[in-house]
This record gives sequence, structure tokens and C-alpha cells, in this order.
Amino acid sequence: MFELSKVYDRSRVPLYIQVASVMRRRIETKQWHPGQKIPTLVELEREFQVARVTVRQAVDILREEGLLRSQQGRGTFAAEKPVDRHWFKLATTWDVLIESIKNNVLKRIKVDNPPQFPTLREGEGELADSYVFLRSVQYKDAEPYGIVNLHLAKDIYKRAPDAFRQHPALTVIAERKDVDIQHAHQTVVIGSADPATSDLLQIALGAPTAECRCVLIDRNNVAIYIADIIYRSDAIQLHIDLLAHLRSSSGGRTKAARR
Repeated sequence: MFELSKVYDRSRVPLYIQVASVMRRRIETKQWHPGQKIPTLVELEREFQVARVTVRQAVDILREEGLLRSQQGRGTFAAEKPVDRHWFKLATTWDVLIESIKNNVLKRIKVDNPPQFPTLREGEGELADSYVFLRSVQYKDAEPYGIVNLHLAKDIYKRAPDAFRQHPALTVIAERKDVDIQHAHQTVVIGSADPATSDLLQIALGAPTAECRCVLIDRNNVAIYIADIIYRSDAIQLHIDLLAHLRSSSGGRTKAARR
């Protein structure tokens, strides 16, 4: 057996979280089938080459997540109906994006001395004359899953300030006839939770996150919407229909986003 200690040493994440991640993956991929009894603490201790207390902590994490259940005198079992953790699908078209966030529950966060302007990257258009900075946490079933840091062009914001304060900005923009969007794109990278993110999303410090950047550019090549969004990685999935453009061109039901 290879020396697991060298693998563990590559990460600053606590051992029990690393072990829990491996066990979680076994449940998600059905290597441990629903309802199946998992190895004993002694067997897991031997396999992962860690102390028993470390294995016990990992099991406790997955029990709290609803992925494992214990029966006194019988052992520990994979849940018959594991919680669907990856319930939020990252959108790959405009229509799907708007549909996926229209019912989001937002909690606005006051920001002292917010940045006046976003830092634009290549291909993200030109700066507007001024922006409004909006920060919020997104919730589902009272659980936080995303943090939004948004720069919205002030002239767009002034057209419906109440709506922009109460609802996801993209859904407000999508409903307006006086906003002409020429380009819209979203990029995703993998990151990790810093202290502020850890606190707002109620996840461990250093836990993996999905960091999305969404930019809307109007017909004058002005970036009117620049959002940096941080999602809990344990809540999202990325699904891409690789044949959507073929069905669109052949007159099928799937339509590619035009904006």
C-alpha cells in the first residue's frame, strides 16, 4: 500500500475533512450503495492510515450531512436516499440562467467603502460612468449557498432601484425592454473559502468553492453588469448540453441564448 501520509501532507485541510471527502465521494458515486453497511471504524482506520478519532470525526460529518446513518449494535450504513447536495445547476445559456435564479432569496449585506469601479478583464467591454455596488447572500431552504458581489451601472440601477434591491439583478434586467444586451458570458474557476466566505456560507475555512464571474455588455460596449459570485462547491453542478446548438439549428425545442 502506498504511503498515504505523503498524500495528506500535500493539503493543509485537516485529516478528518480529507477522509470525509473520500468517503463522501464513495457515496455519491455509489461505490457504497444506498443502504449498504460501510466498513467498521477499525477497517477504515487501517485503510486510511489515520487515528480512529479521525475516522470517527469524518463519519460524524457525513452523518450530519445525511449521507450516513448509524444503528446501535449493527454498524453504519450509507443512507437509502442520500441528500441531493448538487441541486443548483450552473447555467450555460441566458434563458436557463434567468430561470435558475428567478426565485432566489437574497439577503443584502451593507458594505462600508465599496469599490467604486470593477476591474475589467480583456473582452469585458468598457467601464460605465459610475456604478452601484450590491452585495448579497443567496439562500435556498434557509441555507446559504452563494455570495454575490455586483457592480451594476448606475444609470441601469436608477431605472428600477426597488426591484434591484429586492430581486436578483439579472432577472430585473431580463424583464426590461430598455436594456439592450449585446454580449453576456460567465466563467467559472475553482477556489477555496477565505474567512469571510467561510462565515457567510457556513462552510469550513479553505473548503472548495466555485467562483463565477458574469458580465453583461450593452450595444455601446459598456459593461453594465459585473458580478463575482462564490458558490459552495457542495451545492452546485455544471451540466452542459453539447448538442444544444445542433437542435437549435435544426428547429428543435432547444434555443440557444441570443443575448
